[in-house]
Amino acid sequence: MRHPSLVALSHDHHHGLALALRCRKQALGQLKPMGAAGLKQRADECLIFYKQNLVGHFDAEETILFPALRVIVPQCAGLIDDLLSHHQQIRRFVPQLEAGTGVAKLLFDLGDLLEAHIRKEERELFPLFEKHVGVSQANRIGAEIHNRLSSGDGK
Repeated sequence: MRHPSLVALSHDHHHGLALALRCRKQALGQLKPMGAAGLKQRADECLIFYKQNLVGHFDAEETILFPALRVIVPQCAGLIDDLLSHHQQIRRFVPQLEAGTGVAKLLFDLGDLLEAHIRKEERELFPLFEKHVGVSQANRIGAEIHNRLSSGDGK
């Protein structure tokens, strides 16, 4: 069970993992519709997911969760730097998907990166949060994340 303060982010992760799988399967020709139409459909799905979910998700992590963890758990700084690098890499996929060239490779690579990123947060960062963040701090951080995600700030 994930700490309640992280549930909204974990919920997004669940959807992100499903999208990552669809991206890889589409790139390999294992999902219908196949061919250019399927690749375009999946690229469009990625762009919508990015705009509707990841922009706000990344914002909540970058402005609330990561800064708090840097203070509370200083030893996770390198991990946070890796995760921020992933955010930047994922952002760079957006204009490439919009351009529509080399979509199969882009989708496969995006699927791999998205899955690796989510797994790193769920398996490494979130357990550090749950181990080191006190109840009152966790509740405050969770409330800030919830408010940021529900208000649409950063979207």
